[in-house]
Amino acid sequence: MGEALSLGDPLPRSFFARDALVVARALVGTYLVIDGKRPRVSRIVETEAYRGPTDLACHARAGMTKRTRTLLGPAGHAYVFLVYGMHDCFNLVCFGEGKGHAVLVRAGEPTRGLANDARTDGPGRFSRAMGITRADDGLDVVEGGRLYVAPRVGRAKISVSARVGVAYAGEMAEAPWRFFDAQSRWVSRPSARMIGLGRV
Repeated sequence: MGEALSLGDPLPRSFFARDALVVARALVGTYLVIDGKRPRVSRIVETEAYRGPTDLACHARAGMTKRTRTLLGPAGHAYVFLVYGMHDCFNLVCFGEGKGHAVLVRAGEPTRGLANDARTDGPGRFSRAMGITRADDGLDVVEGGRLYVAPRVGRAKISVSARVGVAYAGEMAEAPWRFFDAQSRWVSRPSARMIGLGRV
């Protein structure tokens, strides 16, 4: 798989077969690898956990639909959906089939194959820079080969906050389920009004 090999083998399915809250924190500092004609690598620096049908901010609350089929499938697959009619958002399915857990990757630090000034701060920008589209929805990130997650090197100093842009979920929007590397300049900078219920 070319230059991507030096980052290590893909994380095993057991890594993803856990509660999204655990996986979201564990993903900060790992590397998302896109292999192929134009290899691209980003160090994941910001994530959010979405925890199934009882999480009012999670798509799984709608049950099984054409959109949520991947989300409700087995762990270790890419879940890519369109938001605001223009941005593809990349998630990793967690826990197990039917659980509806996933982690949204909100930002990454350009590592290989991207310009240093590439905009990767925010889920739409991140997917666009990495070349991830809805065509990647359902891709197996453990055995698929083209897209995978490689282990972190060292430890990140992880900060926590409420999620971004989910005020519609009511009090659940205040849950501290966003994780980010406080020392990375590639982390998104949402306004206070967009975080949790937007109480300023």
